[in-house]
Amino acid sequence: MPNRDLAPWTRSRGIAPFGRDPFTSFRQQMERLFDDFLAPIEAPAFAVGQDGGVWPSVDVEETDKAYKVTAELPGLELKDVEVALRDNALIISGEKRREHKEEDGGRTYAERSYGRFMRSIPLDTEVDADKVQAKFKNGILAVELPKNPAARDKTRRIEVKS
Repeated sequence: MPNRDLAPWTRSRGIAPFGRDPFTSFRQQMERLFDDFLAPIEAPAFAVGQDGGVWPSVDVEETDKAYKVTAELPGLELKDVEVALRDNALIISGEKRREHKEEDGGRTYAERSYGRFMRSIPLDTEVDADKVQAKFKNGILAVELPKNPAARDKTRRIEVKS
């Protein structure tokens, strides 16, 4: 007796009791696993979070006098980006809109991607909101947040006794 007669989900007998061939699903999952494993180890400029949202890659540098935040926002323009300071946290938000269209002979290929992003960066020391400066050039947002001198003076070392 051929193997196809033993499997109740073969094409000759109609649709599988579970809706599809389980080996097809297993093969697809294994292919996806190997594709993810062998993919280049390059951090995307926009990462996808657990909630499915996207956010930009950010570098934060702290000195004695200021915080320096650099965010990569490739393909965005100044009008697409909003920067705010709320509750001693820097908030970078905006919307990424990208459309790509190629025409070759009689075929057309179009790809669109849209998504809002928001990144909140909490700051340990209070900043001087009046002196915050932000610059945007070639898809790179650079924000300098000077620390409030009065807040810096409030920090002091406490001696620990044994």
